[in-house]
Order: sequence, then C-alpha cells, then structure tokens
Amino acid sequence: MYELIVIGGGPAGLAAAREAWDQGLRKVLILERDQELGGILNQCIHNGFGLHHFHEELTGPEYAARFIQQIQDTDVEVQLDTMVLQLLPGAPHQVHCVSAQHGYQILETKAVVLAMGCRERARGAIALPGERPAGIFTAGAAQRYLNMEGYMVGRRVVILGSGDIGLIMARRMTLEGARVLACVELMPYSSGLTRNIVQCLEDYHIPLYLSHTVTDIRGHNRLEQVVVSQVDEHRRPIPGTELVFDCDTLLLSVGLIPENELTRQADIPMDGRTHGAVVFENMETQVPGIFACGNVLHVHDLVDYVTAESQRAGAAAARYVQGEQAAHEALPLTHGSGVSYTVPQRIRRGSGKVQVLFRVGRVFGTSRIVVKDDTGTPIAQFPRSHMAPGEMEQITLPGVLLDRAAGGLTLSIEEVEET
Repeated sequence: MYELIVIGGGPAGLAAAREAWDQGLRKVLILERDQELGGILNQCIHNGFGLHHFHEELTGPEYAARFIQQIQDTDVEVQLDTMVLQLLPGAPHQVHCVSAQHGYQILETKAVVLAMGCRERARGAIALPGERPAGIFTAGAAQRYLNMEGYMVGRRVVILGSGDIGLIMARRMTLEGARVLACVELMPYSSGLTRNIVQCLEDYHIPLYLSHTVTDIRGHNRLEQVVVSQVDEHRRPIPGTELVFDCDTLLLSVGLIPENELTRQADIPMDGRTHGAVVFENMETQVPGIFACGNVLHVHDLVDYVTAESQRAGAAAARYVQGEQAAHEALPLTHGSGVSYTVPQRIRRGSGKVQVLFRVGRVFGTSRIVVKDDTGTPIAQFPRSHMAPGEMEQITLPGVLLDRAAGGLTLSIEEVEET
C-alpha cells in the first residue's frame, strides 16, 4: 500500500509529491498519463516562469526540469503513460489505472492528491456559427504543434479570446512569420495578464477588439474568412458592425476547464464557480484524505502560485498520513459583491493564518477587499488600486481574526471614491 498517490505529473503534482517526501512520506507514487513529466510546461517555451518561486526568469521546460530533478533526487515512484480510470474513496482509497507496461492496476493508498490540471474549451462548447473547415485550433493545440511537433499551423491568423495562451500564441505566431490580424474578445476587458497584453499584442502592433466576437466562419476545405461583430452589453451581436478578415487560421482561447471527471466520480463535493472541488484551507476536499491543487482546483495565472498551493496540499497530505487530526469546526467562506469565487471555500478554526485566492467579476479601480463575518462585522480590509478578472488576487487572513469571527465569512469588493 502507498502512503500517497499523486494523480498528475505536471507542476502541481511534482510540487505536491516533493513536499510530501520532504515532510517524511516514503511510499509516494506519481501517475502521469503523458509520456514524460512536466505537463503543459513542456510546450510553454517562452520565459516568465519562476519569478516568485525561484526568483529568476525561466522558460516552462526549465521550470519543469527543476522539479523533475527534485523528484529524481528522491525515491518517489513514477509511472508514465498511465491513465487513471477511477478513484474510489475509502479506507484505504483505491486508484484504478491502466498502462501498457503494468496493465490494469488497482492501487491502494492512505491519501490522494488530485493534480490533473485543466483542458481547453473547444469550438463546440461556445457554439460558433458557420462552416467547419480545417484551420481552427485551440490555442494550446496550436502551441503544441508549433513548439513540440514542429508544424506551422497557419499564415494569416485571427485569435478569438484574450486568455493568456492566446496572447502568447499571437506573439509566437508572429515570431514564426505568420501575420496575426486581430485578437477578438467578447468581454469589455481582457481575460489575460496585463503583461501579456503589452508584451504579446501591443509590442507587435496586433489590434485587440474588445466587446467583439466571431459571428461567421467561411470556407469549405480550409478556412478562408471569419466575420467579427461588435456585441452589446448583453453580448449579442450588433447588426451592421461586421468586420471580415481574410485568414487561414482561427485560434480559440476561450477559457480553461479543470479536469474533474475523477473528482465527480468519487462523489467529492464541487464548486459550481471554480468547477473544482470544495476545499479547506489545507487543500483537503470534503472527503478525508483526498486533496486537490493546481488547475484541477481552479485556473491559475502563474505556475508559481500553482507550486505554492500544491506544496500546501503535499504537506497536508503528509500530516494526514502521519495521523495528525484536523480541527472539526470550519467557517464557510463565500463570495460576495464583485467576487467570482474564493479558494478555499472552508476555513477551519485554529489553522493559523490562511491565504485566500479569488477573482473579481469585473474591472475595479481604487477599492478595498472586505471580509465580514455573519454579523456583518468586518474582520479584515485590504486596499487595492486596481483589480481585473484576468489577474488572480490573494490575501492572507490572520489566524487570530479567524478565531474571533462569528459564523461564516463573506469576501466582497467595495469601491472607494477618489478625492
């Protein structure tokens, strides 16, 4: 029997496994469905990774290599090219998986860390109208073709959505000689990091059309044109605002979805906002002994944040296996005005200081983050000069304030009038 099985060998799984090893676990297994460790980082050949965690600028493969080496310096077991089929909670937990090397396995473990990452939302999920020619890719698929397989996916490109992968691919395609005609965003604000807007669009004079979307796709065998229209405040196309782009490639950067099929099958309570599991402050789900971290829990901006969150999960899993009992009384943390979601959704009293990650629902200028208890009494406030949905926010709540709180907590945003 294993002490811990980590499902997923990307940045989240690697960090969780290494931290669990450092905390004293010696029977640790990583299950990874790909042929190598590292996850999505292997195709992210641009720099900008590691500024928070390693205090230097790395590419995605360099960042992954640091943690792969850390795993290789231990006796953590790794099974690659292994697909996990089912997770059955219990005492012990059972993980059903299959691979060419080991066949069908039923593995037993005292604890599990879910670190399966996320997938891209494709054309079918957003109901794009028009024909179905070749030349339409998700941004991540195009990134893999270009950076890992060596295929150029197109020469005249339109990008739908301003997520970070789409913005980075705008720059990448330009550097490879393609012409990126436009980046089109349905919302009145970008969903990507500000630094990527500047470095990937503005520096290359690529126009960003906010409050616009693709309303027609033309082309029989290969994509020939896309029609882009402005949308109103209800996100409905406005007749007469059509723009026609002659192009051979459309990249979709329209959101990421946590890979939570295993989580749902295990009857782990889910959060409808994050599309991940409901977790306590130590990343434990509401099923004892099962933890979740990284993009399977909620979609992150920076891999450094994934690493920090996953280390908390790995350390908590180690404490669970070693018999440490968590406090039972937990305060629910809910999202109030201006907040899309919070992680964690439950905070146990006596846990000490707790880091809370969340996203806002729209762009805010000068404002404050307010945390109130059930009596409406503010227990903490944090000033901010600017917040946007594309950039995840984080605050730290002191343990002494949490212990004094009456009932549940609500996190909301209050705008401040500038004088």
